[in-house]
Amino acid sequence: MSVMEDLIEINPKIMVGKPVIKGTRITVDLILEKLAAGETVEDILNSYPHLDRTQILACLEYAHRSISSDFVFPFVRETA
Repeated sequence: MSVMEDLIEINPKIMVGKPVIKGTRITVDLILEKLAAGETVEDILNSYPHLDRTQILACLEYAHRSISSDFVFPFVRETA
């Protein structure tokens, strides 16, 4: 079992089944959104002091494994 599997869970009773950091209601996509917006790991840890660096890195590992699978969802841009 990898670190990611120890730290990320998917449970239909928590956040409608979105992947979350175990023991929290903080979704992987929230962490990824913050990183994509330019926040650093340190910024996130300051905002969520009950998290640690390993949990943030587990979110990145989850994302990596998700997009390195055989099927990737195409990016569709909506036009106005």
